[in-house]
Amino acid sequence: MKSQVLLTPGSVALVGAGPGAADLLTVRAWACLQQADVVLHDLLVSDDVLAQLPASVERISVGKAGGRHSWAQRDICALMVDKARAGLRVVRLKGGDPFVFGRGGEEMEALMEAGIPVQVVPGITAAVGAAASLGFPLTHRDHAHSCIFVTGHLQHDTLALNWSSLAQPRQTVVIYMGMTGVETIARELQAAGLPADTPVAVVRYATRPEQQVWTASLAGLPGLVKDHGLAPPSLLVIGSVVSLLARAEQRLTP
Repeated sequence: MKSQVLLTPGSVALVGAGPGAADLLTVRAWACLQQADVVLHDLLVSDDVLAQLPASVERISVGKAGGRHSWAQRDICALMVDKARAGLRVVRLKGGDPFVFGRGGEEMEALMEAGIPVQVVPGITAAVGAAASLGFPLTHRDHAHSCIFVTGHLQHDTLALNWSSLAQPRQTVVIYMGMTGVETIARELQAAGLPADTPVAVVRYATRPEQQVWTASLAGLPGLVKDHGLAPPSLLVIGSVVSLLARAEQRLTP
């Protein structure tokens, strides 16, 4: 494959690091990492991915975890602008895909308003990585003809989702950042008409060697989380497709 210049001095690339496994980085993402002068990365970016960076690259962790924001979003945007204006080649490295609950849209707008050249490099989002590594599809002719991604952590810590649209038959619902609201999620989905015995999977560290998965019914989800002490970052997958996990049980981490 012919090498090409992807990052020019004074520009920023918003790069998706994927769900964690380094070999799931795209070729373009890996090339941007090799050309970067400085990388601003999230906490969800795995050590395996960070190990792909050349030793000369400056690394700055700007992550957020469980509501404890070490960096405000405006400060992250300001730092990217400052580094680019200093003539550096900047990579903003984000877990999953920059445009799937990654605030990539906000960061792109800030860079464009500052006149900074910016490009977006997509990454495999956590839901797709979890389904592939655990052996269940997100859509299936016998189980789900649609799939919807939502965030369980909205602005101002609210959880005012469109429950009726999520509680549709033959649909897979994937909830990012929903672990702190599992009681509300289980209650509201059932109230909106989703059967109590709907299968649910909780997936942690998808695609990584330490990946884990737990299953329950929708009604049993809060108890599962409490009994096992499950915490963020974890992904909720709700729908009939989760029942197919049993067929791939030998592939799961105990």
